[in-house]
Amino acid sequence: MLAKMMDRPLLISSLIAHAGKWHGDQEIVTKTVEGPIHRYTWSEAEKRAKKFAQALLKLGVKQGDRVGTLAWNTYRHVEAYYGISGIGAVTHTINPRLFPEQLEYVVNHADDQFLVIDTTFVGLVEALLPKAPNVKGVIVLADKANMPDVSQLRNPICYEDLIASERDEFAWPQFDDNSAAALCYTSGTTGNPKGALYAHKSTIIHALAQIAPDCMGLSSRDTVMPVVPMFHVNAWGTPYAAAATGCKLVLPGRHLDGRSIYDLLTSEKVSFTAAVPTIWMMLLAHMQEIDGNLNDLERVVIGGSACPRAMMETFQNKYGVQVLHAWGMTEMSPLGTVNTPKMKHNGLGEVERMDLQQSAGRVLYGVDMKIVDEDGNTLPNDGEATGELKVTGPWIISDYFNLAERAEAHAEDGWFSTGDVCAIDPDGYIWITDRLKDVIKSGGEWISSIDLENAAVGHPKVAEAAAIGMPHPKWDERPLLVVVKTQGGQDLDKQQMLDFLEGKIAKWWTPDDVVFVDELPHTATGKLSKLQLRERFKDHVLPTVTAGG
Repeated sequence: MLAKMMDRPLLISSLIAHAGKWHGDQEIVTKTVEGPIHRYTWSEAEKRAKKFAQALLKLGVKQGDRVGTLAWNTYRHVEAYYGISGIGAVTHTINPRLFPEQLEYVVNHADDQFLVIDTTFVGLVEALLPKAPNVKGVIVLADKANMPDVSQLRNPICYEDLIASERDEFAWPQFDDNSAAALCYTSGTTGNPKGALYAHKSTIIHALAQIAPDCMGLSSRDTVMPVVPMFHVNAWGTPYAAAATGCKLVLPGRHLDGRSIYDLLTSEKVSFTAAVPTIWMMLLAHMQEIDGNLNDLERVVIGGSACPRAMMETFQNKYGVQVLHAWGMTEMSPLGTVNTPKMKHNGLGEVERMDLQQSAGRVLYGVDMKIVDEDGNTLPNDGEATGELKVTGPWIISDYFNLAERAEAHAEDGWFSTGDVCAIDPDGYIWITDRLKDVIKSGGEWISSIDLENAAVGHPKVAEAAAIGMPHPKWDERPLLVVVKTQGGQDLDKQQMLDFLEGKIAKWWTPDDVVFVDELPHTATGKLSKLQLRERFKDHVLPTVTAGG
């Protein structure tokens, strides 16, 4: 028997329609690429998104066509998010930090019909276009007064001129909510990037999960600033969740240094923000220099890589900002876990509470998880057993976009292999110990590079640290610790670092060598690149090897 319910598709256009109608006076604030602050409302955003939608239709963009965006977090990029997907086309967010060969690959693999770009990427696209013959034109997110020289672009179009003659009255088309809405490629650390193709329905469900109190708890009372770029997994879904709740939305544009972020956080009284640890390292360093405060900021989401304990303690104990440790992947839209406490944790002391927060978070409704051993056997959720993490759920892709063969990550039907090694405790908190490819295998036992790095970063003179396995004739692999010193930590040496680690890690985890560098390599999404680091130190010989230890 079927229920008597209204059959309304869950479409992304419904989010901005809701925000425009019921939160129409709420602000969207942008630090523009040109420099000045731009302010308008959700109502104006919806009207302009409708104009862009109509302009795309006149350009010949059809349902299912991919339209690429190379743009910062700005109001025009938000309009593109909704205008493109609103007509049934696919918003392909492109990471400008990819290598040129990777950019060429993703634009051609996606078969992008048009590119929508910020003025800062004109040169990048000029170099790309000769290798991307299917791109019909380039829409530049600017008005005529701020248009750069675009003479070398194929069919360049000024965004503001394009939408100027369109009406702001437009009925958003209705179609199957399983239709593709957005496309995001992985960073491609091994081989070519792979495309994650999201549906309208999956995106809506993900946004609704995101605003739940046990997730990020967004509401119309929040001022939200997604620092994580809109070209990286849809800014972790925040532009959609913000529209669903009618939040004030603050968009930081191109400048993501500590000072720029701090100025926006304080001037706009931001209550919620999200980014990777490297961003927050710059913010905290700037605040220390100026003796700043974060009186309005309530919650900060830290994901993309493990958050150092010292960073959590600084945010919470010094500035009174709750840290939400989160974990997910491009293939998961991206949310998988968020570290919020349960009722049973209300009485925890400060040390025990911080211990719990080191977890990558607990499983959200809409996602299920399991860990398996090397033979594929499911392991218990006892917080002790470790294995490869597998996930399933309605906002997790069933396979990659347009691949000739099914990916190994989807070899087990209905489950996605994350490549992460972790334990799951009975309450659903996951404790990630490493990536399968990054785990250090020493004497038949595993050393967690993440735990070793977090211990090292606890030293007040360490800004960033990375641990990699180096070949060893006796132990197979032994850890090499690579350290970036803080500005005031230039006197830190190897022995001091090893002395600091004593008692904080298992004795046999102690690195066989410590090397100091000016900076560590990062991927296009801001994650630490172990691949590049291993390549850099491939010829490094551990002192224990030469000593026969």
